[in-house]
Amino acid sequence: MRAVVFRAYGGPEVVEVVERPTPVAEPGTVVVRVEASSVGASDAAFRSGESFAARLFAGLRKPRPSIQGSDFAGIVDSIGDGVTEVAPGDSVWGATGAAMGSHADFVRVKASGVIARRPAGLSSTDAAALVDATAMAFLRDTAQLQSGDRVLINGASGAVGTLAVQLAHTWGAEVTAVCSAERAQAVRDLGVERVLDYRAVDIPRLDDRFDVVFDVNGNLGYRRARALLTPTGRYLITVPTFGALWWHLWTIGSRGRRSRIALTGLRKDAAKRHDLAVTAELVDAGSLRAVVEGTYPLAEASAAHAHLDRGRAGQLVLSMA
Repeated sequence: MRAVVFRAYGGPEVVEVVERPTPVAEPGTVVVRVEASSVGASDAAFRSGESFAARLFAGLRKPRPSIQGSDFAGIVDSIGDGVTEVAPGDSVWGATGAAMGSHADFVRVKASGVIARRPAGLSSTDAAALVDATAMAFLRDTAQLQSGDRVLINGASGAVGTLAVQLAHTWGAEVTAVCSAERAQAVRDLGVERVLDYRAVDIPRLDDRFDVVFDVNGNLGYRRARALLTPTGRYLITVPTFGALWWHLWTIGSRGRRSRIALTGLRKDAAKRHDLAVTAELVDAGSLRAVVEGTYPLAEASAAHAHLDRGRAGQLVLSMA
């Protein structure tokens, strides 16, 4: 089967499509014929090696020669002994977590892991774009978002941002979105009335105060963002830098303003399965939809990574068709 790997850290040019053995179902496992798999910021971080946190996971000097990707949508190809959760032919979606391996024609996952039948009518491309629950985990669990909270989302037009905007709006928050002017209308189409152009507005100098500042892009920083917070406001950042970790530890016991970072990808499978079920409910209710900027065939995985490095609105997806 075809699979995406990289043998050195660097730019999109290090991404390769190689032949690897097709996995075989073992007891308690499921082999999925992958139809689509998202390509996101974590994939770019592992490829570039610029983040020390990414190197701790992927390899300090050079990346481990593993197949990339974690989120997938596809069709169950075969099941191992003892598997009752799904059957061959089922349309499924899920995530491999630290095991990676979804940027390939086939992936093997534990039946007890993060895999479920996907909502009827949801395409594999849209399903792959919706699997990642980073936005949900940050807003619901880390921020403990409440109806009526005022939320600023910095980086509202990206893969995590477009989901965060929809979730915050659905849960009754008052949302202020920050993105480029070119992408403002796309964000408004998600239900947000107030969208600010980061080039035209000095965000840290806003007179507004927010219960939650979700710094999806990670370029605002707690030092600048805390002036935007209410006396008990929460600042959230998805980028695991040393600075983010420092402010998290410094404010961890605070009853006032505080900074929070959460390694959502390392949560237990049970929590991720619950997120997938909640996502399915929101999709069925029409409260959440995928925002896909581009789809690339697996053979053009390097081009997808180049697109990542240029910036994007919404999600990028690899298609195995």
